[in-house]
Amino acid sequence: MKPFKTALAAVAATGLMAGVAMADGHMKDIVDTAAGNDDFETLVAAVQAAGLVETLKGEGPFTVFAPTDAAFEALPDGTVENLLMEENRDQLTSILTYHVVPGKVMSSDLEDGMTAETVEGSTITISLGDGPMVNDANIVTPDIETSNGVIHVIDGVIMPESTM
Repeated sequence: MKPFKTALAAVAATGLMAGVAMADGHMKDIVDTAAGNDDFETLVAAVQAAGLVETLKGEGPFTVFAPTDAAFEALPDGTVENLLMEENRDQLTSILTYHVVPGKVMSSDLEDGMTAETVEGSTITISLGDGPMVNDANIVTPDIETSNGVIHVIDGVIMPESTM
């Protein structure tokens, strides 16, 4: 019975996150949408530490492949804490902007093998074979529309080659 409850909880959580992010009848921007979701506490803290809040609240449109807290927790011990240090701001900014593509790319726009240049300047690759993926991260919740773009929730933190 426990696997069923877990699956049901996952479906319910996905339902809460999917669709258009609204507040007071107005669509929220990318930052406010992420800040309003408990699964993005680490992402929001990282965006703040990198000084990217105003950028991601900007006009856009942007497509953000947003790692969950669990995705950040899967990184080696100390990685997140190290990246959040002021002296590592450039590296953090590089990693975060690698998760952002200019324009609004909905899941229906994705094609197997397509590539896209990120705000960081490197390229990401989309695959659809065993479910939608960006590089080696699964897209677990697509198409959360915001006032300045779209968020696709991913289960991993993707890294540009320049940070590896």
